[in-house]
Amino acid sequence: MNVEQLDTNAHAMVAKGKGILAADESTGTMGKRLEGIGVESTEANRRDYREMLVSTQGAGKFISGAILFDETLRQSGGGGTSMVAHLTAEGILPGIKVDTGAKNLAGCPGEKITEGLDGLRERLAGYYEIGARFTKWRAVITIGDKIPSRTCIAANAHALARFAALAQEANLVPIVEPEVLMDGGHTIERCREVSEETLHVVFDALLSQRVRLEGIVLKPNMIVSGKDCPRQAGVDEVVEQTLAVLRRHVPAAVPGIAFLSGGQSEESATQHLNVMNSGDPQPWELTFSYGRALQQSALKTWGGNPANVSAAQAVYYHRARMNGLSRTGDYRPEMEKEAA
Repeated sequence: MNVEQLDTNAHAMVAKGKGILAADESTGTMGKRLEGIGVESTEANRRDYREMLVSTQGAGKFISGAILFDETLRQSGGGGTSMVAHLTAEGILPGIKVDTGAKNLAGCPGEKITEGLDGLRERLAGYYEIGARFTKWRAVITIGDKIPSRTCIAANAHALARFAALAQEANLVPIVEPEVLMDGGHTIERCREVSEETLHVVFDALLSQRVRLEGIVLKPNMIVSGKDCPRQAGVDEVVEQTLAVLRRHVPAAVPGIAFLSGGQSEESATQHLNVMNSGDPQPWELTFSYGRALQQSALKTWGGNPANVSAAQAVYYHRARMNGLSRTGDYRPEMEKEAA
């Protein structure tokens, strides 16, 4: 393990004014996104869309790293330039999702366990050779009737910790993502309760597996009301609850917290992060690792048409800039109407 390299890259990933693009959708998930805009999910179409994102000039001013899917990390664009080369030209660290997805957890109806530890050491070494410098593993925690169970939380925490230890061994910064889903009708209070328990167990597992906290990035959910909850918490309440949970359960040794958007709208995700960065300083950098909240408008603008690439890149650049401003508390909703 190269401690200096890990720590340097972890801090670069959460650098001031920057955040992480999550473009690591599986082939199935990307297929659904493309289907939603009437585009067939072929390898060429997936390549063209992702090349549009990673080749956006100037994005490196606001994007520190990009999480890619295995297919994308290995691809070259239509002009022959690799996706890794596009990113490094902008000073953006290439990253890779390495879990193989959430599967049904035996003995725990309605709950999931993320798989992919088998053969991971060898895969990580290969990804480093291709050019990846960080990696990600996502655990899924569902809130429902009598769930999550302690079994589910503990099993996923152990997998996250084993992943993180193996990633650091390969000199790849692990993004540790324990996502408490916002699906359901639960209250913000219930979200907080489950998120607190999850983070407590995850960090206990990380320490047990001797993971170097200075060389990781945490990717948690914000504390929000369930999508179907009759009372949706406002921005200030989300921020207050989220920061309270993080201060209680995330050690100061962690360089940064890169929030997932988790189904929030583009502007809501930006506003929440902006308010968090408008108050008192926190022990860690508070940044973003957004997928749809960075991509959705750009995807619709692109629409599978090569003639729309420049317009889609402008939309993506604008969204990246807005989130970059939220890193310092300088975002204002009226900025959304400005030209990208």
